[in-house]
Amino acid sequence: MCRWLAYSGTSVVLSDLLYKPEHSLIDQSLRSRMGVETTNGDGFGVGWYGPGGETPAIIRDTGPAWNNRNLRELASHVSSPLFFAHVRASTGTAVQQTNCHPFRHGRWLWMHNGEIADFHRLRRGLALELDPALFSALEGSTDSEVMFYLALTFGLDQDVPGAVARMAGFIERVGHDEGVEHPLQMTVAVSDGVRLWSFRYSSLHESRSLFHSSKAETVRALHPDLDFLRGVSDTTRLVVSEPLGGLPGVWKEVPESSYGVVQPGTDEFLPFVPEPF
Repeated sequence: MCRWLAYSGTSVVLSDLLYKPEHSLIDQSLRSRMGVETTNGDGFGVGWYGPGGETPAIIRDTGPAWNNRNLRELASHVSSPLFFAHVRASTGTAVQQTNCHPFRHGRWLWMHNGEIADFHRLRRGLALELDPALFSALEGSTDSEVMFYLALTFGLDQDVPGAVARMAGFIERVGHDEGVEHPLQMTVAVSDGVRLWSFRYSSLHESRSLFHSSKAETVRALHPDLDFLRGVSDTTRLVVSEPLGGLPGVWKEVPESSYGVVQPGTDEFLPFVPEPF
């Protein structure tokens, strides 16, 4: 399917995380260790928030990330305190720029790994529920973008966990009505530029891999030789489809059927339960 990375914390140069780690996202685009596919070469995208900017910037392309010179050039010159990066392995929809993640609407960024099972059968029923005012903003043909616009329809601006729960519940209802036993598989990252939410859920309760980094102070104590960590705040976090390296104590698995939010204070993951539609 796909691999993704979300970062929130002290502003960093994007290339420090996209290229430099032992098992960076660029390495995962060629050699994923925990994904359904080893190679994720059906496009890539990066979205980031700049200083004082409410609307994030995005770049997306249909080629593989591992040999894109423009991505390498940009990543070595752009710094951000909050950014998303995604490498894609298509589950059947077209390889085109509008199908590459992350997706953007207003101040929101959204990216997804997984699928809506039998999406070609469920697509019309799902799309009919979209807010008509949002429908014209839908650009691509992926299940991931439809999920995003359903969450927007169901109140993402007011209540992120609730909107995603209503989105998941609606997809499962439509899927079950069409005879699809396990309609939804997802790890999702979503941000408004201030906070970062991550979700791990599947109808089968065997969700794709997802990990978050330990507190920066904990990692600094375990690995004082990591130069990158010396200047970052204790609220700095990474959420990733698979660990960026093998250092002990750095990565913790996100619990099955749960969600969390990166913000000042104590890390907490809460149960995620789709809301019946």
